[in-house]
Amino acid sequence: MCDLVQKYNIPGPRYTSYPTVPYWNIETFSGKEWKSTLKRSFEESNSSEGISLYIHLPFCESMCTFCGCHKRITKRHDVEAPYIKTVLKEWRLYCNLFSEKPIIKELHLGGGTPTFFSPLNLKRLINGIFSTAVKSDGYEFSFEGHPNNTTKEHLQALYDVGFRRVSYGIQDYNLTVQKAIHRIQPFENVKNVTEWPREIGYESIGHDIIFGLPHQTLANIEQTITMTKALKPDRLAFYSYAHVPWLRGNGQRGYRDEDLPSAEEKRKQYETGKKLLTKAGYHEIGMDHFALSSDGLYTSMESGKLHRNFMGYTASKTQLMIGLGVSSISDSWYSFAQNVKNLEEYTHLVDNAIIPIYRGHILTDEDRIIRRHILNLMCRFGTSWSDTDLHFPALPSVLDRLHEMELDQLIDIRPNQIKVTQKGRPFIRNICMAFDVLLHRKAPETRLFSMTV
Repeated sequence: MCDLVQKYNIPGPRYTSYPTVPYWNIETFSGKEWKSTLKRSFEESNSSEGISLYIHLPFCESMCTFCGCHKRITKRHDVEAPYIKTVLKEWRLYCNLFSEKPIIKELHLGGGTPTFFSPLNLKRLINGIFSTAVKSDGYEFSFEGHPNNTTKEHLQALYDVGFRRVSYGIQDYNLTVQKAIHRIQPFENVKNVTEWPREIGYESIGHDIIFGLPHQTLANIEQTITMTKALKPDRLAFYSYAHVPWLRGNGQRGYRDEDLPSAEEKRKQYETGKKLLTKAGYHEIGMDHFALSSDGLYTSMESGKLHRNFMGYTASKTQLMIGLGVSSISDSWYSFAQNVKNLEEYTHLVDNAIIPIYRGHILTDEDRIIRRHILNLMCRFGTSWSDTDLHFPALPSVLDRLHEMELDQLIDIRPNQIKVTQKGRPFIRNICMAFDVLLHRKAPETRLFSMTV
């Protein structure tokens, strides 16, 4: 395994989309065409499967130095109400494009820190959304909470408007690691915010754990998972730390590169963590995720309904996902569009009745074929193609790139299909990269992605 880590530890995407954002063709992107695909997707799917809604709430009271998300640091809570007002204005701009009320199947509040907002303001936000929308059958609403500021009032308020799933960023319980990433949170706080939602009636509680953090050791991983087992969250995200300090606005500069575990140490952390989680009754879901057999993420994987988009893994697919708030990304299935990242610019555009996108990509026929294969690999650890796919001219070169991975026993190549082996699962990003023809046609001039291991 050590030799494979050295061989395959290269920069690579996490594939929450294909094409990945750096390869969007922004020169040919047209806001008019994007709106057209948005309306087309809505007409095709709203009544049959509903839509997904992601709302980005960017405010945090302090900077976590491991975080690569878009955020604004402030302790002023008078920013809450104006921001919610603007998000609801943006939502109405979308609703004006549609011929009927949106039916919302999935709704996720991400950040930033959603629980930066008061329970009352969060209820105002959700009630404002549903003044012009309805819930689908079997809807799933979820939010990200911070263990240090999520209260019973937050949990009850969001439960009252339909939320049944919550996830918390735990990262690591070791104090030295917590200090390095500027995220100190006592176990008691995590215990409280895990038990409270169960008392209220939430159906799924998730914890996020990260390996490869500064000063993190194998013993730290073992300790963190032992403490996690005591709380038995329904699902876990067990991520590799993405070290990308060169990206603008990133806070990953509070420690040195030499403070990070080596690639081989990271792989040992992952393998040990995976073994401990499996022993504790968790099942591996796609890439970086684990769930108990009672959780919806596991049942969706077993039934072949697992899906991956900009929100990560979801229990079911919707063709249309709309992103609201600064930096959010929308996916119409035929195109992507991202909102502006500056809060003042975002507010100005929305106040002037302009949907605040600034870049995007219209998918080509080739893009859609490759996306299907990458989604299959990410969600099912395998993909197949029929004779009708043979018009895909890049397929022979993809198979050539996969040949060495087959020799390394990471995949099995069979007639018209490939299967990822157990040995190959830690290298799923590398396997997907073989299909990424845009990456191979034009290697980035500067480093864009974190290391795959």
